Amino acid sequence: MYFPVIRNNRTNNWLDTAFNDLFDVDWTPRCVATAPAVNVKESDKAFTMEVAAPGLKKEFCKVNINDEGNLVVKIEHKAEHEDKSSEKEGEKFHYVRREFSYTNYEQTYILPDEVDKEHISAKVEDGVLSIEMPKLAPEPEKKMDRVIEIG
Repeated sequence: MYFPVIRNNRTNNWLDTAFNDLFDVDWTPRCVATAPAVNVKESDKAFTMEVAAPGLKKEFCKVNINDEGNLVVKIEHKAEHEDKSSEKEGEKFHYVRREFSYTNYEQTYILPDEVDKEHISAKVEDGVLSIEMPKLAPEPEKKMDRVIEIG
């Protein structure tokens, strides 16, 4: 049985320790370690999502709206490196070394109702994927003036 240690009357971190013990095991996937950092900014006119990934190029990214109206961001990068031949003391060597590097990221985001899904745009610049999500123009408040008949 586990008994928490109380260091003083004001500090009781047994809850933190219990959660850490529960989730800090080898078989628990560590999703945060491979997910790129994401910032979301809001202005009066739009939401802007910034996905940071060093070395990110336009060709690696796919951004779409799925059939449920959610934003899907996919990043897939495959890099291969190969060493060619060299020569040492008149003897030719042929080294072949392939290093495969795969970076895959896919995340689905539920968009706020006020996003204009028809006019979302995206660009990649300096390793940051920026997704601009303009807001719908607010509908003017409808004034109702009608007579209700009494039956």
